[in-house]
Amino acid sequence: MTVADSVRSPRRRVWGDARFLLGIVLIVASIAGVWLVVATARQTSPAYAATRAIVPGEAIAPGDLRVVEVALGQLGDSYVAPDDLAEGAVATRTIAAGELLPASAVADPVTVSTTSVVIRTSADVPASIDEGATVELWAAPLLERGTYDTPRILVADAVVAAVTRDDSAIGGGSAALELVIARADVAATLAAIADQSALSVVSAGAGS
Repeated sequence: MTVADSVRSPRRRVWGDARFLLGIVLIVASIAGVWLVVATARQTSPAYAATRAIVPGEAIAPGDLRVVEVALGQLGDSYVAPDDLAEGAVATRTIAAGELLPASAVADPVTVSTTSVVIRTSADVPASIDEGATVELWAAPLLERGTYDTPRILVADAVVAAVTRDDSAIGGGSAALELVIARADVAATLAAIADQSALSVVSAGAGS
């Protein structure tokens, strides 16, 4: 071994030890990172879930909700937590049964631009149309007794709040529906009811 080799050997050992220690640090950091991710994923927080379908414009009552423990992570602020629901709050869109209550689907009553009306259809309503369904409301103006004009879409995107089917012989298969509609459509809808137009509902998009 030369003098130069004896000088370089300690440096190589020091550099090798440094790389070894660096490797240990990286392994520990990796393990800590995985543990942190797993621990975060296991953390749950309480949130509201709907116990039934809630339609737009409907006031959200405590009985419509249940508290569930869910792992939301960074999405926690996107959903309504217990004690965060303002009194009198209403839904701005349909919230399905079992769905977590999104903060974006809740608003103050004064900001909601929908209301509900009750109509009776002139024909049977398909079984697929139930509470929470989005439907088109069609109207055929009455020309004379027993004669109606061509049907036209009266409301393109109404939401069914409730439906009561009349399957009796007297009822003729008609149904009464409570529909959530935009306030801008209320006047035309009430006029169609007053004019004894024949009203029908179909699943949204089915009539196009």
